[in-house]
Amino acid sequence: MESLGDLHMFQAAGDALITILQVERLAFLAIGVLVGLSIGLLPGIGGHTGFALLVPFTYTMDPITAFAMLLGMAAVITTSDTIPAILFGVPGTASSQATVLDGLPMTRRGEAGRALSAAYLASLFGGLFGAFCLFISVPIVRPLVLSIGTPELLALSIFGIAMVAALSGNTPMRGVIAACFGILVGMVGTDAQTGTLRWTGDVLYLWDGIPLLPILLGIFALPELCDLAIRRGAVSDKVVFDSRKGIVQGARDVFKNWFLVLRCGGLGALLGAIPGISGSVTDWIAYGHAIRSEKGASETFSTGDVRGVIAPEAANNAREGGGLIPTIAFGVPGSASMAILLGAIMVHGFVPGPDMLTRNLEVTYTMVWSIAIANILGAGLCFALSGQFAKISMLRYTLVLPLIMAIVYVGAFQGSRSWGDMYVLLIFGVLGWTMKRLEWPRPPVILGLVLGGLIERYMKISIIRYEAEWLLRPGVMVLLGLAALALFRPFIGEVIKDGVGIFVPRGKPVFRPVDLLYGFFLMVGIYLVANALDWPFGARIGPVVVGGTMIFFTVVSLFFVAYGRSATATPDGPRIRTGLHMDLKSEKGDLSDGAVVWRAAQFFGWFLAFLASMALIGLIPTAAIFVVAFMRLEGREPWKLCLGYSVSVVILIYVIFDRTISVPWPRTFLGQMVPWFHANIPSM
Repeated sequence: MESLGDLHMFQAAGDALITILQVERLAFLAIGVLVGLSIGLLPGIGGHTGFALLVPFTYTMDPITAFAMLLGMAAVITTSDTIPAILFGVPGTASSQATVLDGLPMTRRGEAGRALSAAYLASLFGGLFGAFCLFISVPIVRPLVLSIGTPELLALSIFGIAMVAALSGNTPMRGVIAACFGILVGMVGTDAQTGTLRWTGDVLYLWDGIPLLPILLGIFALPELCDLAIRRGAVSDKVVFDSRKGIVQGARDVFKNWFLVLRCGGLGALLGAIPGISGSVTDWIAYGHAIRSEKGASETFSTGDVRGVIAPEAANNAREGGGLIPTIAFGVPGSASMAILLGAIMVHGFVPGPDMLTRNLEVTYTMVWSIAIANILGAGLCFALSGQFAKISMLRYTLVLPLIMAIVYVGAFQGSRSWGDMYVLLIFGVLGWTMKRLEWPRPPVILGLVLGGLIERYMKISIIRYEAEWLLRPGVMVLLGLAALALFRPFIGEVIKDGVGIFVPRGKPVFRPVDLLYGFFLMVGIYLVANALDWPFGARIGPVVVGGTMIFFTVVSLFFVAYGRSATATPDGPRIRTGLHMDLKSEKGDLSDGAVVWRAAQFFGWFLAFLASMALIGLIPTAAIFVVAFMRLEGREPWKLCLGYSVSVVILIYVIFDRTISVPWPRTFLGQMVPWFHANIPSM
């Protein structure tokens, strides 16, 4: 009977391949791939918008063609989103954050072609491996997924944050502080259980919480663009460029690190199968795994190690195959994109569950083949254009910055499509640039924000259902133990080396500018916890626990950096910082600190000017004026080039965001004044 079942499975897979290879279905699959690649290039759009665009067109298609086009789009977004991440340090989607850490330094060394090539090939193999995992897991996945409860999901979320926080050099407490800050930001808004408004004040924008998108672009994109404006040069200062050599070298890197690709591909598929674990979590966990498992990675990662590009890219593309497992088998979507796909599946008359694994097994395998073929097509197209993409990094900053900044502004506006998105982008842009300059890790902030809601929900359910017994579950104990080991490993090493002497203050306290952020996080933690104490238990338990943890680690970490042995270790500086700093390092060249701050102020001044003009005349006209003004004032570019470039940017924004996505732009001052004049001033 078992052999007959296997035979039926392989026969269904073969029939599905023949079905999907029909010319018409391949054509629609290719259309989906092109849409997905375009979406990945533009920061702020994301897979949700892509599904929303394509789903209406699938209602009149046959189901297999519809699923092929939708999955073709979803499978390759994480292939092309590496292009802005590697070339400019701007994540195309939340799933390409970790790629920035090594991809951008490679671009600055003139190795953009190599980094892009490695990313594409790792994405291809990762995607194929994810499809293979989906293929073999269809009959056996049910017991595994059903055995995971909320306590295990809570422990897994904590372990994910601990893994990233632990990669902050010899100061993992900074990572914990940043992660707790991100979790607290994620808790802003209306508590779903009690209806309590948490830290919203009288600001209506905060009632639904702060959207991820403007925070993501503020923390990661604006600081890189600001540093580019400070340097006032091309992203890559290397003049010699050989795109063919770079592409070949990148491919060799992937084949050389084939075992890393397989490990991260399997990790991505596994995490994709767990509901709630998004791509922005998967890439950091894969990156952390690579650091811990690859030889010499702790010294070279985040400085331009190609393995730091390969690991997250392999995991992210494999995640799409894994995400289909709970969606198809149980009707439990692993992400918002999968939820939209689930709706499309049901619209076409298919019910997720046992039928998809038995009677409709051939349809299920057409989805597997769609993901595999889409990855091949997507990677092939990107490979063909790698050399041209890499050359963009050598353009003058006055040509690159206006376009990228305009798209970032428009992309951030997709968070909730209100003025608050722009303010959040500015606030977190300044915070992100400050953290980068003072060598505080930014990744834990985003990871905490993404996982914050899940952690609070799982915590409430676990406590209500299991009380304290949830801590004794075997899976929970293992994951929490690994999280504690990851966090306290540097501290334990110091204790083993120095014994109790590590607890003895040494000399006078020594502070640096980097320590100013301790004061900021401490004040934020105290303020938020103090405000939460009067809330109902269900609303305050999460903020008090997380805020208290943040305050505790801030005080302890500040004590050790002020009094610790490393504070007086060398005559050249108050402190030695060793180990991996999991973030990009700012490069100021020969500029003084004062010049750096002044140029940064100019950059954010452009942002404020954009905001003021946007409030007056609207976003699209402002984008046209902004491009011309920036190119003329910053680089003295020719008027003809400025005007032509401005028109091209406006057409791009208008076609994609206004006509295609139909973004409801915010009301402007002049727009509000016109009706007022018509109503209050009589016609002559």
